[in-house]
Amino acid sequence: MKNELAKKIILPFIVFFALIAVWSWIATMVEEFPTPSDTYVAAFGGVTADGNEMKGVLNDPFYIENEDDKGIFWQIIASLERVFSGFALAIIVGVPLGLMIGMSKSAQYAFDPFIQIFKPVSPLAWLPLLLFIFQDINMTAISTIFVTSIWPIIINTALGVRNVSPDYMNVAKVLQFTPMEKIRKIILPVAVPFIFTGMRLSLGIAWLVIVAAEMLTGGIGIGFWIWDEYNNLNYYNIIIGIIIVGLVGFLLDLIMGKIADFFDYRKKGRA
Repeated sequence: MKNELAKKIILPFIVFFALIAVWSWIATMVEEFPTPSDTYVAAFGGVTADGNEMKGVLNDPFYIENEDDKGIFWQIIASLERVFSGFALAIIVGVPLGLMIGMSKSAQYAFDPFIQIFKPVSPLAWLPLLLFIFQDINMTAISTIFVTSIWPIIINTALGVRNVSPDYMNVAKVLQFTPMEKIRKIILPVAVPFIFTGMRLSLGIAWLVIVAAEMLTGGIGIGFWIWDEYNNLNYYNIIIGIIIVGLVGFLLDLIMGKIADFFDYRKKGRA
């Protein structure tokens, strides 16, 4: 047990220092590429290797200069608002549709070809059309997230329904359950772990999509902030933005994973 714990602590540090070494090597090979130390200074403030004093991006993440010039905290909040709006719409539409597809062969035959066609479409392919429809940055980003993150919810919900034992469904027939009683008492207890797995995948896709969507639509948000820093040649801040996106995505996945585990009867049974 102690060896396992030591590995969990030591091995990530080994990989971390290896990444820093590779990063430093790239910085020596590519002119003006940010070094790890200078990127740290750009994040938290101080003096770079060239002697330039920099104010750290993370020193004042809550500042608001005007509507279009805000600290990194507000950029993340704006992106999360769009992500959760599109994610919530995907749940509202995806779960009932997945239940219907899982319960009905006719619904499966009707919807499955279109799910398989639209599922692999890149979010960037939807963006111009949705921007033309809504003529609004926020609605375009939210609808893009909805369109691209709904598929894991539908597919995993339908899979959960199909994992219900036929014996349970026969019991429901004998007891003459209504469709809603069948869903509430028989299907959902089995399907909920699959639904939350789909939601976890969907949220990861939503956070992935929002960065690309904001880069193209503009406005406020972590994606646009990264693109704006590129236009201003602030390469340090691009790396800081990438790290922040990764950390936020990691936290979102961790939270959804804990929620999914809480509702997963299979893991509770093993515990």
